[in-house]
Amino acid sequence: MGEITIKPLTLDLLPDLDALFKTSAETKRCWCMWFITSVKQYQADGPAGNRQSFLDLMESEGEPMGLLAYLDERPVGWCAIGPRSRYARAIKTPTYKGRDKDLDDKIWLAPCFYVDKDARGLGIADKLLEKAVELAQDRGATAVDGFPFAGSKRQNKGDVQVGFEPLFAGRDFETIRTPSAKRIVVRRTLRE
Repeated sequence: MGEITIKPLTLDLLPDLDALFKTSAETKRCWCMWFITSVKQYQADGPAGNRQSFLDLMESEGEPMGLLAYLDERPVGWCAIGPRSRYARAIKTPTYKGRDKDLDDKIWLAPCFYVDKDARGLGIADKLLEKAVELAQDRGATAVDGFPFAGSKRQNKGDVQVGFEPLFAGRDFETIRTPSAKRIVVRRTLRE
């Protein structure tokens, strides 16, 4: 196995994200906009529009859109991370019903992970989550949330990008809600 490094996404690394996202039909279409924009807008924009919306957010937001993982020099993984308020569609779902809306800028969310199929099983998602927590803490977040599948096995065909419970449990996240038998909301508190 080669060296794994994690870097916050910057404009100069965009070609690497392009290369990574081209390895999957899902990421090529989504551009991590699924939990940000409405379904109607997401569908209307398509791959090119979602990419442009991602770039627009990248340029306008003060916080990184996520982290890139490299195996040696090759981009092999992605983790979206940012203030919970960025992920407007995610926080309007039943999963986040009853949340304290006043904390949406202070609590960060890691809603999406993607690891290239040729690099899976190397602990890349774990390293991405570790660095996501560090980034959130460095930027003043009070906590980091995730909403993975409960347990360790895929329970349906979609949404695997949210991760699985053991990934978060291995990084000291605690379950704060169980909105369904299949989904949990986890949190790692960084500061009170």
